[in-house]
Amino acid sequence: MLAAIGSERPVVRSTFDEASSVLGYDLWDLAQVGPQDRQNLTECTQPLILASSVALWRVWSEAGGPAPTVLAGHSLGEFSALVCAGAIDFPDAVRLVRNRGQYMQQAVPVGEGAMAAVLGLDDHLVAEACNEASAGQVVQAVNLNAPGQVVIAGHAAAVERAIVACKARGAKRAMALPVSAPFHTSLMKPAGDRLAVDLSGIDIRSPTIPVVHNVHARPESDPERIRTLLVQQIHSPVLWVDCVRFLLGQGIERIAEIGPGKVLAGLCKRIDSVLQCHGTEEPSDMTAALAALAA
Repeated sequence: MLAAIGSERPVVRSTFDEASSVLGYDLWDLAQVGPQDRQNLTECTQPLILASSVALWRVWSEAGGPAPTVLAGHSLGEFSALVCAGAIDFPDAVRLVRNRGQYMQQAVPVGEGAMAAVLGLDDHLVAEACNEASAGQVVQAVNLNAPGQVVIAGHAAAVERAIVACKARGAKRAMALPVSAPFHTSLMKPAGDRLAVDLSGIDIRSPTIPVVHNVHARPESDPERIRTLLVQQIHSPVLWVDCVRFLLGQGIERIAEIGPGKVLAGLCKRIDSVLQCHGTEEPSDMTAALAALAA
């Protein structure tokens, strides 16, 4: 993760060093060496992604990249966006997302929750399948990522029933995901309550760049409202399609993905092919994105 650009841009390593001083372990070493099973622990994955995104934002800014009209992040990425918009200090965000990962994992005992991806089925049919499969348990559509691409989550048995129900309704694929917690479901409410305590003790400012929130797909400027939305986000669906459509409604057609990989760029293109999406993790991608968006 970020090995190539980290060797060229000192700000990448300094960003990881800053996060490491908060966490008490070497986050850069974890990113480069592993072990993978520790990278995959959500309390480690979340700081890794946050630090990567903020590091790339700092590279972008140092290189004279144009200031964006608006920012948006998917789930954890909302914290990254708020840091980049000056609403939350980076060290505070590192602590928050580490704790957020711990709280989310602890909210439901391992083995009791599950998530699954459903491809090629309309959203309303996914919701219908979840309602049919619930049988007194929780199973919900939690990541509305792109047309025909939805993630469901909840109690493991209910998710299994919903997979069957989605296939019966014509889903091209419906498959369990290798995660052990039902993120963004109502089962995460205890995690939200714990995060609310942490959020009450940090300074949140009005963003200098609007940030579109996952809960309702629009920006907020009031710090207290942002604080509330970050709590609600843990146990609410990620309305990514609606977030991207908000961007389109603002006349935005060019997007830079400031973070590891190009997953969001792919989702954005599926939502509307008019969008020109650029990754930034590799040095060549960063160079190309800077040139394209400065034009």
